[in-house]
Amino acid sequence: MSAKQGKRVLTQITIFGGKGFVGGRLVAHYQRLGRDVRVITRDNWPKDGEALGEVIYAIGMTASFRRYPLQTAQTQVVHLHEVLSRYTYASLLYLSSTRVYRDAPSTREDTALLLRPTRPDDVYNATKLAGEALCAALDNPKVRVARLANVYGASDHSELFLTDVMREAASTGKVLLRSAPQSAKDYIHVDDAVALLAAISEGGAHGFYNVASGINATNGELAEILRGLGVDVRFLPDAPDISFPLIDTSRARGEFSIVPKSLPMALPHVYRDIQKELEA
Repeated sequence: MSAKQGKRVLTQITIFGGKGFVGGRLVAHYQRLGRDVRVITRDNWPKDGEALGEVIYAIGMTASFRRYPLQTAQTQVVHLHEVLSRYTYASLLYLSSTRVYRDAPSTREDTALLLRPTRPDDVYNATKLAGEALCAALDNPKVRVARLANVYGASDHSELFLTDVMREAASTGKVLLRSAPQSAKDYIHVDDAVALLAAISEGGAHGFYNVASGINATNGELAEILRGLGVDVRFLPDAPDISFPLIDTSRARGEFSIVPKSLPMALPHVYRDIQKELEA
């Protein structure tokens, strides 16, 4: 095969939700690579039949889903259905969440998942799983799902737990944690998440992937990191234990040579970046 024949044709990258935290970092990642990136928001929705190239669907609700359940269903299912049915694409990656493993017997990508429709928090899980089911029903190997753990980094303006904690710590020098020291979650730095998402989108061999660090960090560990940065950290008395299952990352680890940074390694840099943002 000649060099010309073997060269991969670089198609357009279309990011739905490219103004959001993860979506915006994906846009920046592809722009650094010199790719043709199209950013889709509610103001420039494509016309029927348009060819979108390689698609990453990063639209979704985060911590605000409890206040806006109907909008959550619209962004995570209805708009996805429109993308899958109205446009053509070379590939599509749907960003879901490791939250779907709540109450599940394991966190492997092929495990059976449980829902309780009467539990308000499960509106989020149900809509994410509905989006996943639409993707899987197409039986197209170029349509994939990435379940994201808790993504963190500077310039995140969401209401997620770690983001709120870091902003409060950077702006006041103190923070009160309202969940117990043993509470534990998987956190992945946004740069590592983006690197994994790009690799999965370009040529993942499977339909479903966990995008996580594979390590649960406790609130106690988080407190020690912040105290090392000079932050006064205290816990609410009798705070509840809010822990999530350890995420199985063996599939992504086995396929991609991307090792996410640990929270103690990355968080001090994020904290200093947030301080600079607040001072600007």
